[in-house]
Amino acid sequence: MSLRALWIISHEKGEHASIRFSRFVHFTISVNPMTPHKPDIDITSYLCFPNRRFATVELRAKRLSGSSYVAVPEDDCFLQLLLTELGLSGSKQAFVAQRDDCLYRPRSPALELHITAPVKGTLWPVLAISQAHLTLACLPLVDASPGQRPPLSSLLSESQGLSFLAGLQTFLLAPGSKQDGEGLVSRLALLPSVLLQVCPLGTPLELPLTGTLAMPSPITSAGIQKQPAWRTGLYRGRAVVNVSVVETVRSMQYGNRSRQDLWDVYGTVACKCEVEGVLPNVTVTLSLPPNGSPLQDILVHPCVTSLDSSVLTASSVEHWDGSAFSGPYKFPFSPPLEPFILCSYTSQVPVPPILGSYQLKEEESQLHVSVVLKLHESVKNSFEYCDAHLPFYNRDQMGVVEVKVSSGQLDVSKEKNLLVWALGQKFPKTREVTMEGKILFSGPEPGPSEPLCTGLTAYIKLYFKVPDTTLSGCSVDQHSVQVYSSAKPRIVTSRELHSKDYWIWNSTGTAPVSSGQMIV
Repeated sequence: MSLRALWIISHEKGEHASIRFSRFVHFTISVNPMTPHKPDIDITSYLCFPNRRFATVELRAKRLSGSSYVAVPEDDCFLQLLLTELGLSGSKQAFVAQRDDCLYRPRSPALELHITAPVKGTLWPVLAISQAHLTLACLPLVDASPGQRPPLSSLLSESQGLSFLAGLQTFLLAPGSKQDGEGLVSRLALLPSVLLQVCPLGTPLELPLTGTLAMPSPITSAGIQKQPAWRTGLYRGRAVVNVSVVETVRSMQYGNRSRQDLWDVYGTVACKCEVEGVLPNVTVTLSLPPNGSPLQDILVHPCVTSLDSSVLTASSVEHWDGSAFSGPYKFPFSPPLEPFILCSYTSQVPVPPILGSYQLKEEESQLHVSVVLKLHESVKNSFEYCDAHLPFYNRDQMGVVEVKVSSGQLDVSKEKNLLVWALGQKFPKTREVTMEGKILFSGPEPGPSEPLCTGLTAYIKLYFKVPDTTLSGCSVDQHSVQVYSSAKPRIVTSRELHSKDYWIWNSTGTAPVSSGQMIV
């Protein structure tokens, strides 16, 4: 696998974005008067302007692509295209046809960027990973016939490129360093010389050659795993095994008997093993309480060496009759070097964690607002954060806002026609909070627009995170992790629940309705 280009981008939710580092892969021959016959190998075309540059990887890309070849765009053009594709451009245009049209089917994490100038074409596959305010992207060379786009599952370059970006991310964001601090600046300064060693001529070291990938087979022993060249070095310190369970809940609530409320829950179990020398075999056991919801649609990482067939048979598509396997779920595995997702699953829970009622009544240019949010008794009343956003579209800017809340703090953004209700870390003892009041839209300028939200079509979007809990009851503790090693590693476990796409629609207006079940 070879890389055509590499970018490192910093941004704050798409704003103040800039490319901190970018390189196109070249083979540069420097003519030095003292050593006229000694070539210098570099992967950059920017550092040695007087030198002759031979774009080795790009020449191969031209030869492989033929007439369908698309050149790598300039940095400014690439930055805008990538941020738009990731939804981070900060543009007021909510709908982008090439990204949001129903006919476009994205194949994450391989993005395709549509270039319009100087030559129209599609750049694919662009791989990108993000952490906080830093995004790393690369364009691997795809060894395929002109005009063909192989399935992602058959492309070694995709997994290898992502592995390279993950290692580079670890190098840049070392523990204890800040992204905008001196640590990141110094590592970016070292990056050209580092890439010269770990990625000569655009080919990362310690990657399997194309065609040498064998069929997956169970791993019976840990063995000696060679550290990739782009890693910062061997791990030193006490052995640590970190296992975290993260569940995500989505919901679409209408508050109307003619429309069925929808919700679903899916979870992931992430692992990270840090030991000196040989990585040990590990077994992680997930458990459920007696009244917990069985896990379904379980997918496991290839490193899992054996698995009870009953674990994989539970499906959300089939009707659940109560006889589904309810654990414990054991996953023995030989861990890879990098952090990885051990398994993912879905779970059918009886109710969403927060039930809401949202009602709007319009009189001339003002709205009467009534909101009730109730935390279900089965959910832990301890949030890391819990916010409710109430946007109002296609109206004049807010004028007078007379709204009171029974708990928490209300922030008003008249320019954005937005109410932000910060509920804090706990609901009151009644587990119920309310908002009542009226809003007069008499501002001098029109507010933001949204084609979907016309008339009384409006919504509340909830953002929350609950530590040390899951809706399914799935948990893992220190005694549930067995490490077959004499090193006696420290075992760290955690679990959390957070929301994504959690909508509560105004029950007095129209609302979009899904054509199928969202509950899985």
